[in-house]
Amino acid sequence: MISDSVKKIPALRGIFNLLISVGLAVLFLYLAFSDVNFSEVMDLVSHASLLWIIIFAASIMLGHYIRALRWKIILHSVKPDVKMWNLFGALMIGYGVNCVTPKLGEVTRAIMIGRYENLSRSSMFGTVIVERVIDIISMGSAVLISAFIWSSSLYEAFPWLEATLYISAIALFVVLLMIYLSVKLKEKFYGYLLRLIGRVSSNLAERLGYIFEMLIQGFTTLRGTKNFLLTFMTSVIILLIYALTSYFGFFMLDMQSGNNVTFSMGWIVMSISAIGVIIPTPGATGSYHALAKSTLVLLFGFGETISAAYAFLTHIISYILFIIAALVMFFILNKQHTSLLNIFKSNSEET
Repeated sequence: MISDSVKKIPALRGIFNLLISVGLAVLFLYLAFSDVNFSEVMDLVSHASLLWIIIFAASIMLGHYIRALRWKIILHSVKPDVKMWNLFGALMIGYGVNCVTPKLGEVTRAIMIGRYENLSRSSMFGTVIVERVIDIISMGSAVLISAFIWSSSLYEAFPWLEATLYISAIALFVVLLMIYLSVKLKEKFYGYLLRLIGRVSSNLAERLGYIFEMLIQGFTTLRGTKNFLLTFMTSVIILLIYALTSYFGFFMLDMQSGNNVTFSMGWIVMSISAIGVIIPTPGATGSYHALAKSTLVLLFGFGETISAAYAFLTHIISYILFIIAALVMFFILNKQHTSLLNIFKSNSEET
């Protein structure tokens, strides 16, 4: 009886987390659309430019292809010949899973690439966490750049933003410092830290030990100046493509006819709305809508309805793309790797 109850705890925790995630999505959707006529929003969306929708979708996929390329660079010291097709497929499958269950997609793509390329799952988890650390640094940098390029103060429009940046910077510094000390002084620092935490909770020490082990494995893959430079360059390119994608979003709804839209506006929308991705809602549903709409209304003076239409359209295109790409890549890669496995088995039997 006790063992059955223990087994139910992770399942109940998963259901609880999912309910919180869905609840947050509903709350943010309400905040984004409560003050607009949704039928008017849908009317604007129904008249969107098909050409610009295609350009917008292509830009999204290009950005994620570059993400897969950055992942390949990070993995170079582990396996130089890892296939881009497998990396891109695992990445899109992960994004598809995130559209249903937030953050589980990161675990999924680590498992998938480990399976496709015969690599250690723990080291793959580590590289995924490294990517997320890089993304947080990139996002913070993008917001700081936005504060410089926008004439009015971002912090007046979003009073919580400055405090969020400070807290994130401090937390990130602490994590990076601990990782650095763990890598350089693994025997002393790493062991001492776990023993110290173990006095409070052995389970917590075990979990942290596993997480730090993955982080160490992930960060040790970034070896050499060349890899660091290439990772930095691809991260910059990813930001530029994401900003360009947000910029293309204006043209889907002919927003340039009423306002003078610029690339810098696309950069700012990308920077602020990206914070919504951190909030654990399925596929950033609701959190993205609220932040994108608020940015357009508070900073650029767009109307509530057109801003809500922009948030809805840009998100739904991304959402549908991720789901379709995830399903297509999952079936193609599974079929491909099953076929290769069958060929290998038949060759082994013949020899």
